[in-house]
Amino acid sequence: MLTRRATLVAPLALPFLAPPAAAAPPRLLREEWHDPARDRRLPVLLRLPEAPGRAPLLIISHGLGGSREGLGYLGQALAEAGIVSLHLQHPGTDDSLWRGVPDRRANLLAAASDANRALDRLLDVRFALDTLATTPSLKGRVDTGRIGIGGHSYGAWLVQHMLGQRLPGGDRGLALPDPRLSAGIAFSPMPPEGLPPRLAFARVTAPMLHVTGSQDHSWLGGTSAAARRIPYDATSGPAALAVLEGATHAAFAGETGVGDRWEDATYHPRSAGLAVAFLRSLWLGDAAAGAFLRAGAPGLIAAGDRLETRGLG
Repeated sequence: MLTRRATLVAPLALPFLAPPAAAAPPRLLREEWHDPARDRRLPVLLRLPEAPGRAPLLIISHGLGGSREGLGYLGQALAEAGIVSLHLQHPGTDDSLWRGVPDRRANLLAAASDANRALDRLLDVRFALDTLATTPSLKGRVDTGRIGIGGHSYGAWLVQHMLGQRLPGGDRGLALPDPRLSAGIAFSPMPPEGLPPRLAFARVTAPMLHVTGSQDHSWLGGTSAAARRIPYDATSGPAALAVLEGATHAAFAGETGVGDRWEDATYHPRSAGLAVAFLRSLWLGDAAAGAFLRAGAPGLIAAGDRLETRGLG
């Protein structure tokens, strides 16, 4: 295990993290995908790199009360780095829980404790994976051997389970981990409930990047900032853990138009830079990106931030 503390910050200033100066902006598409088996309509947002041909893809999942617009800073950075981003919006745990609703807190609490809505999120990802090959806008664009999943908060919960974290009471026929997923990025990772950590995460072997903050506490469920590192400690596969000094739970959401701390961009360049380096090292054979992470991401993360790595090539 390697632990480093950075002393300065220069977001996305390193050559392999910044897009070429002449690069065209990624193509942005908003679509609605229909799952006939559940009669469920999923709003999606796609960011496609301008370069033609097949590319890796990261499915991105918002937190409780979020939308497909969330984590846009992540999708933008990945698309600029040559990775397709697919933002899913999950009806039932999206922004419909609080927009125009008088008792937002009660709605959010009810949704968070509803096992059927959690199952819907898992099935949303499985449906999206099933749909990639037949979606016209993605025809010829996705390298199916390099697909991963990322998310924030409830989205991190989804990442962890799709990669194999055990569900209390069984996997409900989902055959987890999904073998089509080869990597995960969890912002505000979630400690397990109802199972000891080692047992809960015993099947998680895919490389993972965990990003949290020193103030990443949550009123929902009472998760402490210290508990956010449990998934990193309980898994055995290649991984990195970044703890950004001062970052709160909302720091990674990137929910445009919500206001306040939920769209504060202070920590977005660091978070996106770590994700780009992680996936470039893993999927694009970028040795410099891997060395950058193992060295503690010098020049990217700030004084007081901590970065640990394990088994990264």
